Amino acid sequence: MYTAHPDRYAEMPYRRTGRSGLKLPALSLGLWHNFGPDRPVETQRAILRRAFDLGVTHFDLANNYGPPPGSAESALGDALRADFAAYRDELVISTKAGYLMWPGPYGEWGSRKYLLSSLDQSLSRMGLEYVDIFYSHRPDPDTPLEETMGALHTAVQQGKALYVGVSNYSPEQTREAARILAELGTPLLIHQPRYSMLDRRPETGGLLDTLDELKVGSIAYSPLEQGLLTGRYLDGIPEDSRAASDSPFLDSDAVTEELVGKLRSLHEIAGSRGQSLAQMALAWVLRQGRVTSALVGASSPRQLEDSVAAVGNLDFDADELARIDKIVKG
Repeated sequence: MYTAHPDRYAEMPYRRTGRSGLKLPALSLGLWHNFGPDRPVETQRAILRRAFDLGVTHFDLANNYGPPPGSAESALGDALRADFAAYRDELVISTKAGYLMWPGPYGEWGSRKYLLSSLDQSLSRMGLEYVDIFYSHRPDPDTPLEETMGALHTAVQQGKALYVGVSNYSPEQTREAARILAELGTPLLIHQPRYSMLDRRPETGGLLDTLDELKVGSIAYSPLEQGLLTGRYLDGIPEDSRAASDSPFLDSDAVTEELVGKLRSLHEIAGSRGQSLAQMALAWVLRQGRVTSALVGASSPRQLEDSVAAVGNLDFDADELARIDKIVKG
């Protein structure tokens, strides 16, 4: 039987999420592509146990994570029953709905019918009575935002979610979502945008400024830019990498000679900080405290340990930030 490490809260920093009382670990575990039936169950459970032992209290999912869709939630449900039943109140578990989950007109986007049906399915797969955070995974251009936010509010009123969030919403959509939710009496807790050293859109597009103004938290996904910032591509494209596969998330054409040169230069800065490129990339996202948490994936406990080590040095001096900007922006 699994017993959590007694010092699991000793090293991980926790950050308050917006104006709420909820604190999230600086690094959260995303159960995206490593928690399907093609992965050994013991490896999945070992990653989750090691995460919790390291103070990673937040497990982030979506209805369609796997593959196949739904399998990540089912895998977590099995692990919760086997290892974490005694620790549920120490965990933050989130899920989302918005992308295609089942066929027909009610299987995706942002209608009330889809969102609440999806949440019921997610809870069933995980064996939970509630999730801590329920997200609208993407805005729906054809459904009134009032309906989508109303469904999130209903989830809280029904006791099936404690907090609500949005993902992939523009600054303007986020502002309107926050207004609607505030009128309903369910505050917008958090936004989950894609954000990394190589993808600055939350900065340049004003999203981080909007979240600061609204006092809404943020949790960055793809902070390692689909593996580009892990150091695996310093010598080109490895045969077993995501870019070398048929993955829709990283095209081999994106790994240009110019990009590899930038990655090598960033790697040198990371080395001078006593960090790997991946650790520096995570620290960069978390710098200045504007981002509440960064989501990391893991294919092994060791990979997770390497990521968590990033929290040992989250500070950058002005020269380091200027050098990184010069490299990335060319």
